[in-house]
Amino acid sequence: MARVVCIHGIGQQFVGELGLHSSWFPALADGLTRAGSPDLVGPDDVRCLFYGDLFRPPGRTLAVQDPPLTAVDVGEGFETELLLAWWAEAARTDQAVPPPDARTLARVPRVAQRALNALSRSRFFAGIALRGLVLDLRQVRAYLCDTAIRDAVQERVAAAVTEDTRIVIGHSLGSVVAYEALCAHPRWPVRALLTLGSPLGIRNLVFDRLRPGGTGKPGDWPGGISQWTNLADEGDTVALVKDLRPLFGERLTSKVIHNGARAHDATRYLNTPEAGRAVSDGCGLG
Repeated sequence: MARVVCIHGIGQQFVGELGLHSSWFPALADGLTRAGSPDLVGPDDVRCLFYGDLFRPPGRTLAVQDPPLTAVDVGEGFETELLLAWWAEAARTDQAVPPPDARTLARVPRVAQRALNALSRSRFFAGIALRGLVLDLRQVRAYLCDTAIRDAVQERVAAAVTEDTRIVIGHSLGSVVAYEALCAHPRWPVRALLTLGSPLGIRNLVFDRLRPGGTGKPGDWPGGISQWTNLADEGDTVALVKDLRPLFGERLTSKVIHNGARAHDATRYLNTPEAGRAVSDGCGLG
């Protein structure tokens, strides 16, 4: 059974378990090679959990693209707040992106359109269609605000983790999923957590909405793990807060790495020596 369980993030609704494994495992193997442990993990040791289908509209075939969403489809409240946060972070790290001004932050009409127009200039969001950005916003909101979606995702995590699992890897929204799952199951044999491009540090929108399970509270140490490594690219707009230690404690190891133009790409995180060492140490525990 898999010693490593991987949990994907937003925008993966048209992939699947095998598709994720075909890209994530080679990247992870490269990271282990960089870390000096090339033979530690084989393909059967890695399981890629998939939940993207929960966000996919029913009745569509693989040939059908995302629904034609526009700025008017960005919901008030959570989705607009997250969009503005992405805009502000993109402007901070990319000179091509104009920053939001005081008038924008006061929620003028068409703020979503202005934010999307600004983000279209960002290297981070290059190649992502407007409708894709809107869908990403909706997926984050759906997991954090829709109990049925959240429970369905967590059920899949619980089914994927076995007595052999030693480390859980969560990318993007998957890091939120992983954190909550480990908090809710302190008796799991998992001994390490690796989070990549994580939004866990966004206070009002993500951190304050975490459900650690039972009587737990946001910021609790996740379950019975012994180590937690968080990797963030300085230009990763989703990972607004690069250092998670102020919120989750000094036991956590936070590292800033460089992924080039694809700052949020899961495979670029996985093929780093930092990720390889975290997996090597995690698989060697217990």
